[in-house]
Amino acid sequence: MSEPLLQASKLTRRFGGLAAVNKVSVDLHRGEVHGVIGTNGAGKSTLINMLSGELAASEGTIRLRGADITAWSQPRRARAGVGRSYQRTTLYPEFSVFENARLSAQAAHARPWAVWEAARGCAYSSGVARDALAAAGLADKADQIAGALSHGGKRQLEIAMCLATRPQVLLLDEPLAGMGAEETERMLALLQDLKREHAVLLVEHDMDAVFRIADRITVMVNGEVIASDTPECIRTDPQVRVAYLGEGH
Repeated sequence: MSEPLLQASKLTRRFGGLAAVNKVSVDLHRGEVHGVIGTNGAGKSTLINMLSGELAASEGTIRLRGADITAWSQPRRARAGVGRSYQRTTLYPEFSVFENARLSAQAAHARPWAVWEAARGCAYSSGVARDALAAAGLADKADQIAGALSHGGKRQLEIAMCLATRPQVLLLDEPLAGMGAEETERMLALLQDLKREHAVLLVEHDMDAVFRIADRITVMVNGEVIASDTPECIRTDPQVRVAYLGEGH
């Protein structure tokens, strides 16, 4: 297996006397979707927040392409190639789909003080935005107002906005939340395409979807990893079945 793009080793995050994440290690490789599952309070969101730089680790290290980025800020990590999406949509609903993607591209690559510059003002960011929309399957909706998109369309746009920052690593926090069956299928197809050029971390409650799409799965309980393996091995792991999946899964 190739060297991981993103490697977290023994990450711990304490809030007072509580360890929300305790000595968690995870490797993310290009060409793979790495699923993270666990019940509410298992530490999944805390983990993704530490990897993205929005939350500092109390202990442990994070490496990107071998470089120690543990002390880097979220903006610096984003510029270096770590992109993420959120549980709740974070769009500009009154702007067009294209303008949303372009604002993300401009914030990541252009002059920080010119984020609200007219879209035609930066050819580079406009090109990046168009590429991101095409990759996310939204090229035909570029001129549509973002707020008028379906729920699934908004989640696709969030992925496009993430892609507009030109990441190598994608940290996706429940991208399937609230989706119907048809929208879920479109998103899973998109993730299959994206993993060809990216390392993807997928935090998701939709168990069936995770087992269909993930190449590896990490299971968290009470802030700790109890298993990390292929979906086939996770399904039959006795500790996982007792702690999370249940005998009927």
